[in-house]
Amino acid sequence: MEIFKKVILVILILAVLVGIGFACYGIYQHQTTKVQNPVATIEIEDYGTMKLELYPEQAPNTVANFITLANRGYYDGLTFHRIIEGFMAQGGDVNGDGTGSVTLKDLKDDGTDDEYCIPGEFLANGYRNTLKHEKGTISMARLDYSSLGLAEEGYNSAGAQFFITFDEVTTLDGNYAAFGRVIEGMEVVDKLNETELVPLEEGSSESAPSEPVNPPVIKSIRVETYGVEYSLPTTLEPFDYLNWLTSQQSTTTTGN
Repeated sequence: MEIFKKVILVILILAVLVGIGFACYGIYQHQTTKVQNPVATIEIEDYGTMKLELYPEQAPNTVANFITLANRGYYDGLTFHRIIEGFMAQGGDVNGDGTGSVTLKDLKDDGTDDEYCIPGEFLANGYRNTLKHEKGTISMARLDYSSLGLAEEGYNSAGAQFFITFDEVTTLDGNYAAFGRVIEGMEVVDKLNETELVPLEEGSSESAPSEPVNPPVIKSIRVETYGVEYSLPTTLEPFDYLNWLTSQQSTTTTGN
């Protein structure tokens, strides 16, 4: 009887040790397995295809927004409407001129026609995003109201438009939400940089031409997530600049 009890005790101890071993192995595997970052494939008519690795650890909400729009076909057929040689190519505007807005309907089937924007995930806006704007960096375009004393409103004004840099631009670091980099097809970036632009008219206030003669067309953008599910992005109500301007004018008139 005593021997039987000892055998049972040994079996129990072995079972516990095996259980602990499996648990430790599971924790080790979880901590050492690297999750594959999502990769976006951008096809541009007559230019070629480039692949960009996206970095959710740097700008999770920005990446989620881009993935959702891209995989719903939002960008298909849109253009790079603004290109500045040596600087960047900006695209993803539904109007093709920088004035368009993205809506909640573009994010989900039961969405509304209400426009939305997303928080700017960069250092100046309180987010720890350390990505640099090097050649081939993809980053979110946004408005700039800082001259009006409305920096935060500009920081949180990005929606669907993005840009890809042609060279290192340190002045953008920490002020715009970079969220990925070109890993294949850098020659396409170079071709975009060589796009023919409409010459500036005499007396123009612009410092450099930015309107393409034939805006490059985005054939498609799709993102491979490697089995990882990305939730819908957190959205914000856009700042109503026209309403703000009207209120300022009304205040000025009343003050007089």
